[in-house]
Amino acid sequence: MDFYPLPIGYENFEKLISEDYYYVDKTLFIKELLDNKTMVNLFTRPRRFGKTLTLSMLKYFFEDGYDLRGNKEDYKHLFDGMKIMEAGERYTKHMGKYPVISLTLKSGKQSTLESSMKLLRRTLANEFRRHRYILKSEYLMEDEKETFMKYLREELEPYEYKDSLNFLCMCLKMATGKDVIVLLDEYDVPLEGAYEYGFYKEMVDFIRELFGSTLKTNDNLYFAVITGCLRISKESIFTGLNNLDINSIMSVNYGEYFGFTDEEVQKICADYHLEHKYEELKEWYNGYYFGEANVYNPWSTIKYIKDHMFKEDAFPVSYWANTSSNSIVRTLIDMADREVKDEIELLIAGGTIEKPVHEDITYDEVYENMDNLWNFMFFAGYFKKISERFENRTCYVTMTIPNQEVLYIFENKIRTWFDAQLKKRDAKKLFDAIADKNAEVVKEEITYMLNLYISFHDYYENFYHGFLSGILYGMGDYVVKSNRESGNGRTDLWMKPVSIFQPAYIFEFKMSKSADKMVADAEKALIQIHDKKYDMELINAGYQTIVRYGVSFFGKDCYVVVE
Repeated sequence: MDFYPLPIGYENFEKLISEDYYYVDKTLFIKELLDNKTMVNLFTRPRRFGKTLTLSMLKYFFEDGYDLRGNKEDYKHLFDGMKIMEAGERYTKHMGKYPVISLTLKSGKQSTLESSMKLLRRTLANEFRRHRYILKSEYLMEDEKETFMKYLREELEPYEYKDSLNFLCMCLKMATGKDVIVLLDEYDVPLEGAYEYGFYKEMVDFIRELFGSTLKTNDNLYFAVITGCLRISKESIFTGLNNLDINSIMSVNYGEYFGFTDEEVQKICADYHLEHKYEELKEWYNGYYFGEANVYNPWSTIKYIKDHMFKEDAFPVSYWANTSSNSIVRTLIDMADREVKDEIELLIAGGTIEKPVHEDITYDEVYENMDNLWNFMFFAGYFKKISERFENRTCYVTMTIPNQEVLYIFENKIRTWFDAQLKKRDAKKLFDAIADKNAEVVKEEITYMLNLYISFHDYYENFYHGFLSGILYGMGDYVVKSNRESGNGRTDLWMKPVSIFQPAYIFEFKMSKSADKMVADAEKALIQIHDKKYDMELINAGYQTIVRYGVSFFGKDCYVVVE
């Protein structure tokens, strides 16, 4: 049976509809936007949640458009059969009625101020080029046309582009007689890059003046929509913008328009005959709460459906993890003290934490303290809200990891981080202590490493077994084997050298139910090696010296006995 192709990577609404891609109808966003009648709208949502496609939809709905040759374009057919067409003439009368400025600032994320400004200038110039049809207007004066061409040809200095959008608004209004709609996508991407590469203040100054001249007291503006992942402090970017309405994941309005609702996901599954995959899809990609709406990650949902169209038994994948470095998780782990590590372990185990949340932040504040970092991660989509309360002028949110996809990101980053930490840690002290039969130092070193580690499983014997096996695999020229059949049972771990004249080592582990049982349990482990003859294989192989260790664990502590 034929299916609509899935729009992987498509963010242009016109191409998506014209080429018959599958589309989840979000056009009632237009109705809500017109009903609210806000001059400047800022929407912050996590990456890959449909912000760019939404702005593209707005562009094709409202724009009184022309192609690059100046020929009139009519996009009304793109909305045939969609929900907005059923909303009534009050809304459809706005179709194709306004000049629209539409651009994304994502190209501004560069490693130097010069390259960032060059690409932002080119982005702005391309939008002038898209509107060059107005140069035929008799209402524009010659000097205005000359300035227009200078912007288009990138002939002006970078600082002169701070007024470019305001100037373009004025020209469009004069040429068409209509107020202008401004759509700005990924406004915070240049700021993120500028912070990372050390020219944050200069970029803040440019974006502030660009936005200020365009969005503040602009009589040529009908309304503006801005999107990004993070709300940047009003004081740093949106100075003086009293007409700004900020809509974040905490806001009640517009909650269902970024991401897929449960009803929409069930329909997608039915449309592609994958109803039996609904529960797995839900477990992996659902769990976000924007305002009061429960939504799925749309990017991951579509990728999952497409993979399972071609291979029904395909495993779920953390698609969202592959769209970014997720370095923020690594930063959280790097900055974590023991209390924060305990909180991360609690989250990974399915628990909740409560943190103060504030929506005003700047990139240079994100890493100042742990509260800011938790705050940033919450708005970036790494946690979902369970509940909230307000106390002493502060909003506190109880949050948890939303789904298996994000849990995978945490676990994967923790493994990578811990491996790196172990490489930094000189294990020679532990290895020497094992060889010297120094039980006290062995205990201290293992305990240190346990407390360094962030566990993402409940503590059970296999966890400790894998934990210590991984460390001991690096011990010199020894062959490390675990859970070997030997004697009357299965020993937890043994290490044998190449030469039978060097000592071999056997480890047996016990997990204690309480701290006061650790000594006795370690001794029981040692007795078990003898009683079940775990050393028989090594004896039969001719090893002259065998060192036996009994190790007990309780939480992140251990006790060691040796003979």
